[in-house]
Amino acid sequence: MYDTKPVSPSQRVLQLLPLIPRGRVVSYGQLADLVGLPGRARLVGRILRVEDTGNLPWHRVVSAAGRISLPEGSDGWHEQRQRLLAEGVYIKGNRLDMRKYQWQPDLVAMLMLMDH
Repeated sequence: MYDTKPVSPSQRVLQLLPLIPRGRVVSYGQLADLVGLPGRARLVGRILRVEDTGNLPWHRVVSAAGRISLPEGSDGWHEQRQRLLAEGVYIKGNRLDMRKYQWQPDLVAMLMLMDH
């Protein structure tokens, strides 16, 4: 029997993060869409700011324009940039090519998302 307990928006975001493949990124808005919160990119950003992301790949979430959204030069900005570079994501300054690195989940991945 399925658990009918509602899953919070925070839980949905945190459950999806590990599914984003290494070397790929999603935008805040795309992540919101994928977890059933269309148009709520700012809510996703707030969730990532306040929730404990621990070992989750939070660094794979960037702006729709392919920019690191943390203040440029901050510790978090440097950490996100280094993590992405270590995964093979080429970043010129503060920007990466979303056409090249944006994750486009397939049907199998979407079914996994709905199963969580």
